Amino acid sequence: MGSGSRPGTPGGTKPETTVTTVSTTSQVTIGCKAFFEKDNEIRQAEILSIRDKAQKRNIQRTADDAPLDNDDGKVEYEFYVHYVEFNKRLDEWVPDSRMRMDKPVTFPKKKNKSTNAGQHQSARDKRRKTNVGGSVAAANAPQTPDTIRHDDAAYTAPQGTFSKEKEIEKLRTQGSMTQSTSEVARMKNLNMIEMGKFQVEPWYFSPYPIEYAYIPTLYVCEFCLCFYSNRTQYARHRAKCTLQHPPGNEIYRKDDISFFEIDGRRQKTYCRNLCLLSKCFLDHKTLYYDVDPFLFYILTKRDEKGFHIIGYFSKEKESADNYNLACILTLPQYQRMGFGRVLIQFSYELSKVERKVGSPEKPLSDLGLLSYRTYWAEIIVELLMSVDGEISVEELSQRTYFTTQDIMHALFNLDAIRYYHGQHCIVLSERVVESYERFKKKKHRKIDPSCLKWTPKVFTQAELRYI
Repeated sequence: MGSGSRPGTPGGTKPETTVTTVSTTSQVTIGCKAFFEKDNEIRQAEILSIRDKAQKRNIQRTADDAPLDNDDGKVEYEFYVHYVEFNKRLDEWVPDSRMRMDKPVTFPKKKNKSTNAGQHQSARDKRRKTNVGGSVAAANAPQTPDTIRHDDAAYTAPQGTFSKEKEIEKLRTQGSMTQSTSEVARMKNLNMIEMGKFQVEPWYFSPYPIEYAYIPTLYVCEFCLCFYSNRTQYARHRAKCTLQHPPGNEIYRKDDISFFEIDGRRQKTYCRNLCLLSKCFLDHKTLYYDVDPFLFYILTKRDEKGFHIIGYFSKEKESADNYNLACILTLPQYQRMGFGRVLIQFSYELSKVERKVGSPEKPLSDLGLLSYRTYWAEIIVELLMSVDGEISVEELSQRTYFTTQDIMHALFNLDAIRYYHGQHCIVLSERVVESYERFKKKKHRKIDPSCLKWTPKVFTQAELRYI
C-alpha cells in the first residue's frame, strides 16, 4: 500500500516514451514526467492534471494536443502531480514556477491514428463474428482499457469493469470495504478540512458531493460529522447542534478515554459521514452507503465541551472469515500519540469477550500494517519473556487471540524462527530483547479490560437482511 505506483497502470511492460527538454511550461501535457522542487529537493513527478491558476479551470491536454498559447506568459498554470516512488498522500497542486526547466521531461508516446483505426476495425470484425456464431461469454467479457486518464474532470470509469451492485454484494460476502481501482485512481478533491480547533489536509479522494469539491475549506462538525462549505453555515449548525458524543452506547470509559458502539443500520447518517471522512485518509478502501452490515467503534477523548472523536474501527456483524476488524483509522491530528495501538488492543479485547481468535481484514494500509506488526511483536515478545519452558504457536494463539497466521507473520518479521535439531524453534535475538526492554520503560496507552462493559450482540436473520 505504500508504493508510489499508480493504480490502473498496466504492469509487466513499460509504455514507450520520449525524453526531451522544454522551454516553457505550456508545452507539457497530462501524463508527462517532469522534475519539481519539493521540500528543498528536486523530485520527479507525473502530471495528472493541469489548470489555469487564476480561473481554477482544468485544462485537458494529452500528448496529441498542440502546445498551449501562452507566448506572452500571462497565464499561470498549476499542475496536479504524483511524486514518483512516493505515496499518493503526497500528491498536490503545484505552481508552474516549481517546475525545473533545466531537467528533461518524459512525454508519453503519441497515439498512432492508423493503429487506432486498425484496432477499431478489428473490434468491429470481432463483433461481427460474435453476432454470427461467436462465444457469448467472450462477447460479454469486459475489456481492459489501454490507458486510464487520471484527470478528474474528464475521468469516467471504464464501462463493464465496475458495478455498484457487485461491490455492495462483495461488502456483504467478503468484508468491509473492497478495493476498486477506478475510485483509487481519482485525484484528491478537497483542499482542507476543519474539525473543531484542527485544520487537516486530506490525503486522498473522497466521494463527497460535487458541490463540496475544490472549495477552500470543508467544515466538519466533530460531534455529528455533518459537513458544510462555508464558516457561516457551520457556525449556524454548531449553535443548533445538541450532540456532544457519538450517537451510540458507551461501552468503555477510563479517565478521559471512551469507546462508543454504533450500529450502522440504526445510525446511517452518522456512519455514512464517518465513511466519507475516513476515505480522505484511506487510499486502498472503497466504500458506498451500505453501512448496515457493520458495527462502528468510536474512540473519543472527553473534555468540558463533549466527546471528541479520535479514531474508529468497524467490524462486520457476521464475518465468515472471523475478522475482528474491517477498517481502522486514527485521524491525522491524533496520530503518533499511541491511539492506533489502543484501537487495535480494543478490537482484541472484544475478541476475548467473544472467545474467538480474530484478525484484521486484508489488505491493510501501509500505516495499518506497520501498527499491527508493532502491536503483534510487542504482545508476543512480552508473553515469551514471561513464559518458563516451551510454548507452541497454538498456545500463543489461545492466550493472545491472534490467529496462527498473524503470529507466524510477526515471528518471521522478528527473525525469531530457527531450525534446530530437525524442528523449528522460536528464538529471540539480543536485539529483540533489548528493544523489548526499552519498550517497557516507556509509558503506553493501554486498555483496562475491567472498564469494558459489553456483551456480544446476537443478530437474528431478519436483522442481518440488509435490503
